[in-house]
Amino acid sequence: MARSPQRLRAERLQIMLDGEELLALDDFRFKQRMPSRAAAVRELLKRGLAAEGFLSATAGTKSSEYGVIGKTPAGRQ
Repeated sequence: MARSPQRLRAERLQIMLDGEELLALDDFRFKQRMPSRAAAVRELLKRGLAAEGFLSATAGTKSSEYGVIGKTPAGRQ
């Protein structure tokens, strides 16, 4: 299989997850046979951004209100 040219990834994004969120990420990664957690996160971001009906964050929503699993922040569908 031909490999695509390397994409320059010059920006680092650090996120903090609790144990349950990390377990959900790892479960997704292994079920999808992803090579790394970073690849799994990129795939989930791609799917989330491409989702039909994606809504923007409500102004004033705090980062702590968003999680991988659990309750949706107020103002989001």
